Amino acid sequence: MSPRIHRNLILGGIVCLLGTLAGAAEHPLAAPGVTSLTNRAVRYQVAQRDYAVLARGAVTAVIANNRAVDDATLPGHRAGYNGVASLRHQRQTNNLFVPSYAGLNLEHIHDGTLAVKKELFEPRRAPMELRRIDPFTVELYQPPTPNWKLESCGRYHLLADGTIEYTFECIPRANVFQRGFIGLFWASYIHRPEDRAIIFAGKPAAEPSASPRRLRTVSPRHGVESTHPPDGPLTDFNIDAAFPLKLVNHRSRYVYTQPWYYGVRQQLALVLMFRTRDRVWFAQSPTGGGATNPAWDFQWFIPEYRLGQAYGLVMRAGYLPFTDHAQIEAFVRPHLAALNAPPTAR
Repeated sequence: MSPRIHRNLILGGIVCLLGTLAGAAEHPLAAPGVTSLTNRAVRYQVAQRDYAVLARGAVTAVIANNRAVDDATLPGHRAGYNGVASLRHQRQTNNLFVPSYAGLNLEHIHDGTLAVKKELFEPRRAPMELRRIDPFTVELYQPPTPNWKLESCGRYHLLADGTIEYTFECIPRANVFQRGFIGLFWASYIHRPEDRAIIFAGKPAAEPSASPRRLRTVSPRHGVESTHPPDGPLTDFNIDAAFPLKLVNHRSRYVYTQPWYYGVRQQLALVLMFRTRDRVWFAQSPTGGGATNPAWDFQWFIPEYRLGQAYGLVMRAGYLPFTDHAQIEAFVRPHLAALNAPPTAR
């Protein structure tokens, strides 16, 4: 073998190896492999009812699939609204969420185009299976949906302090997302709070060098200044100008600088906390759940997705008595540390 051929073989091998490593590089939003969708070691039982009651500490959460329920536990719960159908605290035993609706409710799948008009609320329509994992953990599994062909599983785990840890994993089963990203949206419909505002740390989007401050925001009306992206460089998700889901693309004047926000109802705070890496967008509507019922929401984008690959989001929802902002900050601190810890440290 000549030196030139030998050299070319070595260079070719290096190029192939680098290409393999690049192809195998993990997507920043790769699924953690926690749910029964991605982890075959997970054992579960399919629930016989359309909901499961989880109770720990001072909190009771009722997790429901997207079928209608009307009994003593979930009176008048409407079909389509999945997730946390009821959230109660010992200090205030009525449901935080609008009883006929839900919180942490998977609402929309989209790609930013008008293709979403085929079915605006596909997660509501496609069948869901409720899976019981243990006394404090259930999952909502949804097979590939009819239009978007997205297979997913959301795990609701009640931590020792009553905080809900929500892990969502999904796998695109067809290349139907036209603009190279997957858009997902979750809604929480709050039942008649005295104050419709959400509170978070942020700054004006037009002033990138400004110091963060505490913001209290209320949308003027549904679909106006409705979503707050994270601080820093943003991917252009190219949402169609006539996109019908108004909470998705009508940005506010602000960006958030810390990945959590809260709202208060009857002296209890709902605190939504996220991993920094997931770069969720906060969203809100003053009337999303009805004239007196705001929606405190969030959305998540998966850029540069690949067919058959699993992606995941992890967040926590705390429900606790409210004293002041400093008390909420103290509550959030260890939860954010846990969410953002390396996988081996969690």
